[in-house]
Amino acid sequence: MSDEKLQNVLSSLSQTTSRLGSLPPGRPAPDSTYVKLNTNENPFPLPKVVMEDAVAALERQYLYPEEDNLGLRVAAATAYGLNKDQVIAGNGSSELLGLVYKAFLAPGDSVAMMSPGFSFNRKLAALQGARFLEIEWKDPHSLPTEELLFGPAKDAKFLVIANPNNPTGTFAPIASIERFLARSDHLIVLDEAYVDFAPENGLRLVNRYPNLLLLRTFSKSYATAGIRVGFGFGHPELIGRLRNTQNVFNMNVIGHAVGISVLAHRAAYDENHRSIRHERERVGAALSRLGFSVMPSHANFLLARVPDEHGGKWWQDALEQQKILVAFFPERTLENCIRISIGTRADMDAFIAAATGIAERLNTDKSRGPDSKQDQAPLAGRDVRSSC
Repeated sequence: MSDEKLQNVLSSLSQTTSRLGSLPPGRPAPDSTYVKLNTNENPFPLPKVVMEDAVAALERQYLYPEEDNLGLRVAAATAYGLNKDQVIAGNGSSELLGLVYKAFLAPGDSVAMMSPGFSFNRKLAALQGARFLEIEWKDPHSLPTEELLFGPAKDAKFLVIANPNNPTGTFAPIASIERFLARSDHLIVLDEAYVDFAPENGLRLVNRYPNLLLLRTFSKSYATAGIRVGFGFGHPELIGRLRNTQNVFNMNVIGHAVGISVLAHRAAYDENHRSIRHERERVGAALSRLGFSVMPSHANFLLARVPDEHGGKWWQDALEQQKILVAFFPERTLENCIRISIGTRADMDAFIAAATGIAERLNTDKSRGPDSKQDQAPLAGRDVRSSC
């Protein structure tokens, strides 16, 4: 197709996506020699009984999955003490979050998110032609109720709150969220993707507040990131509208089988969760000894402000040279931070060893004087600001 014809075709289509531009080429998946600590996956295999159910589901691969995810919704309702009409199932909570934007926003509307937060929300708002408001979470352990009720977010169609929050790992007590729900007439989307690593959850609020939509995923705590299983819980009218916007047969038979099996065998993951919590504390202590400032976390990751002189991007690059992948966020308040997913003990040993080696090299270079800095690598991405 000629460039002129392509431009004519593009100009005739909706211009919403033009605000986002073209998606850059993706990076190839890292090979097995890398320690992957950048996307918050659960590092453990499925329990044997869940794996057996997944393999058995392959025998039904020639059939369409159950319509409206009914069996999975019934299983979730039973497990969490709800009615099936209060449950929607999808390919991870990210698909369900996208449905919320599609179903409840029109061009020109505004939506708010507690910030820093899950950056995917910005893209979802842009695709709907909506105005995206970020409300700074100054005290991560409590919601700024008055500001949310009477500040810039008061006219937003809905507010997204991640608890525990990503990328900080902080957790606001459920009582704080309930007080806000009781006073607000707006839809509140409570994203609990990481809640199985936290001290409490907001499930008990679903039957009390019709303005609450609670999202869950099995990607983080139940090791199904590659299978995609997620849920939304809320008032039947709210859930019914979302289900009506969902693609027919949106989930596959393996996702259904694994979701139902996980719900029946959640206790099989107890040791998995204990290991992640233990490693989270161990790695946090090790980073503190190296001069990092570690944010207290209730998720399966840690956000850490790097030591002085180099920014988060520098550390991400330096660790990648050691075949350790961590996350970096270029936002103004996070540019001096890295986020480290919690993997197996062997994964975290490798990370600690790599970080220790880099820190020791930096300390050695510092003791030699400023002339030695020219030999430090990587140089790209150096940042001396202190925010995080």
